[in-house]
Amino acid sequence: MTQIPFSSFAEAVAWMDGHIDHESKMPSRRALPTLDRMRELVHLLGNPERAYPVVHLTGTNGKGSTAAMVSSLMDAMGLSVGTYTSPNLSRVNERIARNGVPIDDESFAAALSTLAGLEGLMSDRPTRFELLTAAAFAWFADVAVDAGVIEVGVGGTWDSTNVVEPAVSVITNISYDHTDILGPTLEGIALDKAGIVKPGSIAVVGETDPGLVSIIETRAREAGAEAVWVAGRDFACRTNRLAIGGRLVDLQTPGATYGEVLVSMHGPHQGVNAACALAAAEAFFGRPLDEDVVEQGLGSVRVPGRLEVVGRQPLVLIDGAHNVAGMETLAAAVTEGFRVDGPISAVVGMLRGRDPSAMLSALAPIGIRTLYACAPDSPRAIAAEVIAEAARALGIEVEVVGSVAQAIEAAEPQVPADGMLLVAGSLYVVTDARALLLDASRHG
Repeated sequence: MTQIPFSSFAEAVAWMDGHIDHESKMPSRRALPTLDRMRELVHLLGNPERAYPVVHLTGTNGKGSTAAMVSSLMDAMGLSVGTYTSPNLSRVNERIARNGVPIDDESFAAALSTLAGLEGLMSDRPTRFELLTAAAFAWFADVAVDAGVIEVGVGGTWDSTNVVEPAVSVITNISYDHTDILGPTLEGIALDKAGIVKPGSIAVVGETDPGLVSIIETRAREAGAEAVWVAGRDFACRTNRLAIGGRLVDLQTPGATYGEVLVSMHGPHQGVNAACALAAAEAFFGRPLDEDVVEQGLGSVRVPGRLEVVGRQPLVLIDGAHNVAGMETLAAAVTEGFRVDGPISAVVGMLRGRDPSAMLSALAPIGIRTLYACAPDSPRAIAAEVIAEAARALGIEVEVVGSVAQAIEAAEPQVPADGMLLVAGSLYVVTDARALLLDASRHG
């Protein structure tokens, strides 16, 4: 194997960034209907994805939070856990972590050096996401993790991660998202996501719609799944109460019940995600988990950018809600757990493929007084004026700004101490806003 050593982390990342980036410019399904490149790449690496058992997760919403919970539960069990997620909020290293610690620059550059040496042997040039995925698989094998928790990028069947042979396959839920790639119907989306289920695996299904569950269950049986565990039937979040620092939940799995467990994340949906995660962990270990493991694992989990409080007086919330179902979930969480006496302002930007009217209608019940419409730093950004028009139609006062930074600078001084500033609409918006809002130097 020829290795091309990069002289620095920056050089290695620049090489990776020079490849086609379907995350920035999303293709249609017709443009990317194959896993051939990914299979060829991991074969050249010696199939590192087979060196450790895997929990593979997909779903329209909640897969990132659920992946973090599964990883935290495994960590509490004493395992060395490799977690691969996307996208990142600040540095690309965040996507590849061991027990919550991102891959260091030197190891990342070394992994990319190996991939650069292999690229010339491939029949087709890999994409940026394929390189990231392969780097994660290889590094996890190099550091000898006990388990991998692998989050799908988009969809399931044709996602680059779908070369793994998981012990557990998790499908959190099904809603409309990436319809230009996955198809226009929920049934089609469900079938695509069910493509991660493999022979001998246990499928954990958080979706509850009977028609969609039937599609997933049929596909899982056809794939040779050992078992299919469905929310509400085989596992559940039985009680789900607001608590200081998160949720207090009662969880039931096929093997046990767990009472009054603190989940250290905000929003009622995190109780549902916790039930999925705990079922997945039980499926992975083949037995119920001790109560102290569950308490430690779910009580210590953190996922930046998901209903994250980054300021008080005024309350400043950021959330990666980027589709209608995500906005509905965000609105429910804000209504239940983040009431303020003063006015609510919002910074919102979106990517193409979203319906601004539907997105803002889902968020409107929280009572936004002023919306700062911006354009994310992405080739796929929707123009701020388009978002503004949708907001005006809902009777919301609007200020059109250019960038996320300009939106934050415009909004912050206008929000009184008893009010709220909410940032949502796209993870690109959340990423840039979070960096600004947590920059202490801006506030002296």
